[in-house]
Amino acid sequence: MRPLYFDHNATTPLAPQVRAAMAPLLDKVFGNPSSGHAWGLDAKEALEAARGQVAALINANPDEICFTSCATEANNTIIQGLLRPDAENPDPGMITTQVEHPSVLEPAREMARRGATLAALPVDNQGRMHPSDLHNALRPNTRLVSVMLANNETGVIQPVWELSGPCREHGVLLHTDASQAVGKIPVDVRALGVDLLTIAGHKLNAPKGIGALFIRRGVSLPALLFGGGQERGLRPGTENTLLSVGLGAACALAGRDLPEEMARRRMLGEVLRDGLSRLGADFMIFGENAARLPNTLLVGFRGWDAGRIVEELALRDVAVSAGAACHAPEHEANDPHKASISHVLRAMDAPVEYAAGSIRFSWGWGTSREDVLDLIERLARVLRPAR
Repeated sequence: MRPLYFDHNATTPLAPQVRAAMAPLLDKVFGNPSSGHAWGLDAKEALEAARGQVAALINANPDEICFTSCATEANNTIIQGLLRPDAENPDPGMITTQVEHPSVLEPAREMARRGATLAALPVDNQGRMHPSDLHNALRPNTRLVSVMLANNETGVIQPVWELSGPCREHGVLLHTDASQAVGKIPVDVRALGVDLLTIAGHKLNAPKGIGALFIRRGVSLPALLFGGGQERGLRPGTENTLLSVGLGAACALAGRDLPEEMARRRMLGEVLRDGLSRLGADFMIFGENAARLPNTLLVGFRGWDAGRIVEELALRDVAVSAGAACHAPEHEANDPHKASISHVLRAMDAPVEYAAGSIRFSWGWGTSREDVLDLIERLARVLRPAR
């Protein structure tokens, strides 16, 4: 059986165009971008060209892009930098949602343990937060609002653009973790009205180990690291020119035919949805009635354990992710009833009998219609014993 990869929300393969763009950095363009000689200037030119490519994809200015090692670093830079209590502001406040990625929730909880105030807004049964809840949660000490653009499990898109007004009125910075959105849907920092935005390279066919942070002109973030002053002083140390060029190339590739690729991925989702309906299994799609990414389907199979489905599909050379048991809190890890449901599905009040059997299918550039049809055939073999 040929392998079928349906786990693109976990990570994506390196695009051939990205590999080609990086190749000169492995040999000829090896200088330190901070050096004043020809080798350093060549590296600096490549680095700044990549910065421009990242900026162009999200309608930012190149000087608003800071390269990081990953989205987790970017999110921690924002949250730890802005939420550190001090004499002038002993309890800085942050507002987020209950369905954020752990790279937002965990640093937020850590800062709360150090004295910051944290509010996590609820979502409805489709996984959407409601902007009106933000109005009610804003306080005089609120410094940061962080709401993800697209959820990594359900693909549900949050109305981030509706949050900028109240944030501006209260003088609060607005951040969105767009790790799952950039490269999959149009992302425009001006239209969103955000001050800060996170990008993860390996979610859009760039290498692992590279990310970017958009920082709107005029916004100042306290540094967590100190050194040579590279990347606006937020990430001192010699820049990773190789991986930055890879991210730039991936952003250029993603922006080339985005509307057409979105339509193609949406079509594949319809083929998958139609195939699931013919399997005879009892299932539900989480966030089905909300705006979602065109490449993501989180499906709950009633009466099934997600881990078993993942294992059975792996034996048939299919890669998917379990929507359940992804990031159970440590204090719930030994409670099978609680640990089997992800924090996202719990926040959505998802029915346990479906949530425990939740499987995330996510596809990308290399996925074909034939791949989806083959997936459905192999999934039928897994689910057949339960029918």
